[in-house]
Parts: sequence; structure tokens; C-alpha cells
Amino acid sequence: MHAKSKGEILLYKTPEGETEIDVKLEEETVWLNQKQLSQLFQTERSVITKHINNILKTKELQRNSVCAKFAHTASDGKTYISNFYNLDMIISVGYKVNSKRGTQFRIWANKVLKEYLIKGYALNEKKLKEQSGRVKELEKTLEIFSKVAESYQLKQDEFSGILKVIKDYTYALDILDKFDNKNLGISGTNDKETYTVTYESAKKVINKMKDKFGGSSLFGKEKDKSFKGTIGAIYQTFGKKELYPSIEEKAAHLLYFTIKNHSFVDGNKRIAAAIFLWFMEMNNYLYSKEGNKRIADNALVALCLLIAESNPKEKEMIVKVIVNLINKMN
Repeated sequence: MHAKSKGEILLYKTPEGETEIDVKLEEETVWLNQKQLSQLFQTERSVITKHINNILKTKELQRNSVCAKFAHTASDGKTYISNFYNLDMIISVGYKVNSKRGTQFRIWANKVLKEYLIKGYALNEKKLKEQSGRVKELEKTLEIFSKVAESYQLKQDEFSGILKVIKDYTYALDILDKFDNKNLGISGTNDKETYTVTYESAKKVINKMKDKFGGSSLFGKEKDKSFKGTIGAIYQTFGKKELYPSIEEKAAHLLYFTIKNHSFVDGNKRIAAAIFLWFMEMNNYLYSKEGNKRIADNALVALCLLIAESNPKEKEMIVKVIVNLINKMN
């Protein structure tokens, strides 16, 4: 392996020494164009084109995440702009053309990426300090995938299964990353509220819950007027504009205030969770269009316990977490 131009171009050589290719290294991944892919997998360029088109057509991969245009110098000495494809696409094509060659390249690429990050070519010193946690996680991920690749020849459907799991939880991992970096915001919310909660309607729901939880006279008994204040709080306005304009923001604050105000002698967390779910249901927002719960049972339990034990100073961040867990993007 040789590095040129400040580490941006690397030379890949097959273990058998049959093929040598200049590999572009940028944005923490490797890139090859169609001509290089045909050289790598020793097949016609038309075959590579066909596989790339099928991969994009079936949405196995998204074009904007695996394809980029880069300038390169051809054998005639002229500079051209061509489509380049990253490691995800290279591996996907590799499984369709030559699985062994694809695995060999992935092992090499993972090793290169790991070295690239460790040496600091991808991140300057300041960024390394700011994002050391991310670098360590990426190094660990590359190490794991390298071991898997070396010890077991993954079939295409098995590899796709791994990618699917990661993609399924990408949004959750993104929320955690934003939370850690204190830049979690509110987006992808629904402002089309169809039902307005009143204190009286909420009390009817609580009264119906009594029988389910043993009919105790203490369950749902108000200690003060704070619950009525909670209902009013989610509809607050300032300058004729709602402070919490979306269904998600109202629901999140309803859950938070009901638990934190401890308005009832018994059943505060259960009441808060039930009122939260009822509010979502009445606004036709408890389930996604596909019929899935917007928030899983265990996630709801965890949130209620988190709110109960949290420092009031953490309110804004906790509310943002709730909003992001139930918005249209999840």
C-alpha cells in the first residue's frame, strides 16, 4: 500500500498481485469509479453498470449516500468529472460479481480506514479532541467488521441483514449523538392537532383507570390544583403564538409536567403515561401510517422513570428527546 498526495490516493493490490488500482480516500471512506470496479472484479464495465443500476433501482442503497462526483486525470492527461462509488456500493457489487474478491477488498479497505483515522489524516488535531468518542467507536466498528470478514464468508443476504439492522436503528443512534453533543433540536413534528384536552376530559380518563388499578380511593386523588395547571400549560401562548405548537411538543410536556408536578396522591407515573397515550390517540397520532406504535412500551416506561428521577434543569433536553422519539421521522 502506497500513499500519494497527502494520503488522499492509495494503491490497492490484490493478494495474488494480479490487479493494482489507485483508490481515492475521502470523507472517511474509499471511492472507485466504474472502470476501476471492472478492473477490481475482472469483469466487463457493462456488467458493473448493470449491477449498480439494479442496486439503486431496488433501493438497496441510496444514490446520494454512495455516489459522488470527483475530478480525475485520465491516461490522456486531461481532467474529467466522473461518478465514484464508496465502500458500501463496492461491497454490494462485489457480492453480485465475485464474493471472494469483494471480501478481500473490504478487509483491505477497513484496515486502510482504521489506519487513516488513527494517523489523523481524516481529522485535524482539534477535531480529534472534540470527537474522540466517535473515532474510538468507528475504530471498534471497523475492527469488528474486519474480524467478521476474515473469519467468515458472508453471503449477500446475511450482509444485507447486518446493514438493515444498522439502518433500522440509525435514527436512534443519531438522537444519542445529538444528545451527547447538546445539539438535539425539534423537527419533523405535526402541527395538525384535531383534539384539545380539557381538565374535565382528562379527569374522566383518570376515573376510568381506577377500576383497572384496584379501585383505591387514593389513586388519582389530587393533592392540589397542579394537574389543572398542567393542562393549561401545554396550551400556553406568547404574543398570540402557542409555545408548544405541535402535537409532539404538547404530548411531551403533558407527560413531563404530570410526572414532575406529582399532582396525585397515588399513580402519578401511570396517570401521566395514560394521559400521554390518550392525547396522542385522540389526535390520531399514537400509531404511524403503517400501524406501528410511535413509542414502544419499554421506551415509555424508561421515559417515565427518567423524568421522575431527572433534575428539573434537564427539562428542555428531556422534552426534546421525547419529541424526537414520537415525531414523523421515527
